[in-house]
Amino acid sequence: MTAAKPTQAKQQGGGLSAIFPFIIIPVLYVVAYFIWSKVFGSPSNFADGDNTKDPLPGNYLGTIYKGGFIVPILLTLFFTVIVFVIERFITLSQARGAGNIDSFVRSIKGYLDRNDHSGALAACDKQKGAVANVVRAGLMKYDEMTKVTDMEKDEKVIAIQKEVEEATSLELPMLEKNLNILATIASIATLMGLFGTVLGMIRAFSALATAGAPDSTALATGISEALINTALGIGTSALAIIFYNFFTSRIDGMTYRIDEAGYSLTQTFAAKGH
Repeated sequence: MTAAKPTQAKQQGGGLSAIFPFIIIPVLYVVAYFIWSKVFGSPSNFADGDNTKDPLPGNYLGTIYKGGFIVPILLTLFFTVIVFVIERFITLSQARGAGNIDSFVRSIKGYLDRNDHSGALAACDKQKGAVANVVRAGLMKYDEMTKVTDMEKDEKVIAIQKEVEEATSLELPMLEKNLNILATIASIATLMGLFGTVLGMIRAFSALATAGAPDSTALATGISEALINTALGIGTSALAIIFYNFFTSRIDGMTYRIDEAGYSLTQTFAAKGH
């Protein structure tokens, strides 16, 4: 058991998963830039087939293209949120295990009350996932402590509790991985949207400041850039905040159930252990 822990920690902290964000984000930027320049910037979206001119009436793709060079950056942030939301859904679904966590924890309590440790271990093997891994580690330590004769009961209980805490500390990084990216995007997307808004308004006021009649095309382009970037930034930020809070809530729920199962282990040993 002890020898396996460094290996588990190494797998969670290293390998391809550790550099995944550094690979996927540049790739998503390339995709976003291609969509912005080739799809949104297609000549068919603009008057006279020229993307330097105004978008066709009611053509939203051309309008988004006129948002300027900040648009592909904001699209990258949006795509990054989508990718890591999917990644977190998959990871947390695997961490939950094969069955309902509440039912699993109740079954473990039942096995402990009946002193059926082999049944509890079998339930862990069937459930799998982060909660089951922690409970299994605690059960193994429980069985080990029942065979130790040179320790006081209080010391054994503390040893079981410490084992559960160590197993939890190995599982939590996997559960919380990449959530910091969602939290960062929640702030950056809004700032990038505001930056695009400022650039757009600068262009708009520059058009108003020209000599003679104001350049209506440049004015419209500047306002368009400001509004498009604001919308993309706020929308991406809102999406990131919603899913960050959702995943954090699910992780807190799993952590609570891990604590509940660990408490049952220590209390059962304190009542029945040797």
